[in-house]
Amino acid sequence: MSWGTELWDQYENLSLHTQKGIEFLERYGHFIRDRCTIEVEYAAKLRRLVKSYQPKKKDEEDYQYSPCRAFKLELNEVNDQAGQRELIAENLQANVLRELNILVKDFKEDRKKHLQEGARLMASLAGQIGNLERARKAYEKAFREAERALDQYQRADADLNLSRAEVEKQRMNMTVKTQQCEEAKTEYANQLQKTNDMQTLHYHTAMPEVFQHLQELDEKRVKNMRNYMMKSVAIERAVAPIIEQCLDGIEKAANEINEKEDTLLVIERYKSGFQPPGDFPFEDLSAAKSYDSNSQLSQPVMQPIHNHLTVKGTVSGGKIKKRVGLFGIFSSNKLIEVCIALKNNVPGYGDGAKEDCSDLPPNQRKKRLQQRIDEIQAKIQQETAARDGLMKMKGVYEQNPALGDPMSIEGQLNESSHKLDKLGAELTKFQGYFDEAMRAGLNLSSPSQVSRKPTSNGSATRPLSSRRSSHSGGEESLSRSASDSSVSNVNTSQPVHKKSAPGTPQPIHGSTNSPESGLGASRTSLPGSGGEEYYLDELEAQPPLGTCRALYPFDATSEGSIPMYDGEELYMIELDQGDGWTRVRRISQPIEGFVPTSYIECNLYNT
Repeated sequence: MSWGTELWDQYENLSLHTQKGIEFLERYGHFIRDRCTIEVEYAAKLRRLVKSYQPKKKDEEDYQYSPCRAFKLELNEVNDQAGQRELIAENLQANVLRELNILVKDFKEDRKKHLQEGARLMASLAGQIGNLERARKAYEKAFREAERALDQYQRADADLNLSRAEVEKQRMNMTVKTQQCEEAKTEYANQLQKTNDMQTLHYHTAMPEVFQHLQELDEKRVKNMRNYMMKSVAIERAVAPIIEQCLDGIEKAANEINEKEDTLLVIERYKSGFQPPGDFPFEDLSAAKSYDSNSQLSQPVMQPIHNHLTVKGTVSGGKIKKRVGLFGIFSSNKLIEVCIALKNNVPGYGDGAKEDCSDLPPNQRKKRLQQRIDEIQAKIQQETAARDGLMKMKGVYEQNPALGDPMSIEGQLNESSHKLDKLGAELTKFQGYFDEAMRAGLNLSSPSQVSRKPTSNGSATRPLSSRRSSHSGGEESLSRSASDSSVSNVNTSQPVHKKSAPGTPQPIHGSTNSPESGLGASRTSLPGSGGEEYYLDELEAQPPLGTCRALYPFDATSEGSIPMYDGEELYMIELDQGDGWTRVRRISQPIEGFVPTSYIECNLYNT
């Protein structure tokens, strides 16, 4: 089937059809261009999405849990999918859109050339037909004039009244007109033959050839349209396996989420190693009547008497100690920042504060020391490998001095040996810390150590009667046990390191400098207090110096501090000693601790 034979008279329609076909191909190119833009924008938005949800440095510790790890893997897979979308856009632009634009341009030029050729052929045929029409009209006119001249001659020849000269004139006129008619006839015949030949050539050869070129152009357009669509599918299908792998990766990451494993990780991360407090013994108030009366005499008349246990480190007997230590060198704002940093284990704060990690709970201390030991062992292995390499290099230099001077390696070997000795000493030191932590953990977990039971408000203390029964007598036993503390502490085999309150000297059992040593002081962690440990002794509660009101809420983020809410009323137990902290006691609960001085409004008693 050919347009030249089947559509020989549809030049205008074919011209319009090819124009629409090229415009459609160009429109498809615009579709590919817009799709590339969308793919690029989609990939960019996916990358921004992944970037915005990437874990922050402060949250990296939380990504040890399986849902967080799975989510991080999903972010990576989505980022890979974004890369595949970008690859689709690049390939569509390079292999489809660019070629399609070039093809559209070529089609427009070829169509214009073929249509110009067809217009020229049609104009030539129309001109020839015009010549034929003019020749036919000239022949028709000459024929009529010849017939009229013949009729006039015949009438003149039949008219006897006309002279011979008139008749001869009519004959000569007839002869001329007849000759002109024959010439016009001959010209008409020639033009007719020429026109027929040209028309035959036009409709059977020339124009079919033009139509054939237009047909080929249109078929090429349709074929390329199919090819470009197939190529678009192939481009997207080429990345489909990678996208499928990304989806498989996300599915695999989801299947690796393990709630039981996360439960164990939470236990491992937050387990303190302390034993739950035991039962409270019964407090016999009748037996403590005389002692309580003596205690009340030392308190102001205008304040209530509180026979509660205080936090470890509280100054007893009306004595006030100057608090010194790490927090004495900071202002209030800086102090809070350091406390928060210590609570969150920020590098540069906690690591240098206590090398043996004694400020951490037993379980966390063992975990941190084990991590430090592993790091040192890895450094030792790395440095050993480097030293072995230097030894081999020295051996090669000794065998072949042309390669280098063996003595040039001596300095590096000495430095490596010095590093190994230093690392070995550090490893031994931390292994000692770890063994000490293990022994302390065993001692702490012994049932004979403490007998405590949590109260309804989460605190753990010993009643006053327990203190009296253990020291047999009132104030005499207290003073006697305090004075004999140095004797009892001589037999202590291992010191138990306690956490100190902010800005106070660190109390250590077994030291003669601690007035509370040997009095059965114990340690516990109060639930709901953010993990802070409160040190409880059996000394009588120190009389308050006044009251204070919280101006701002405060979260206990450091060891020895207690939380308070905005507007809370508290007792002042010890004034600020210049380190920005004030010791207070809860009114409703027997809990003492430190709060920032700048967070409270103080009101001292007149006495």
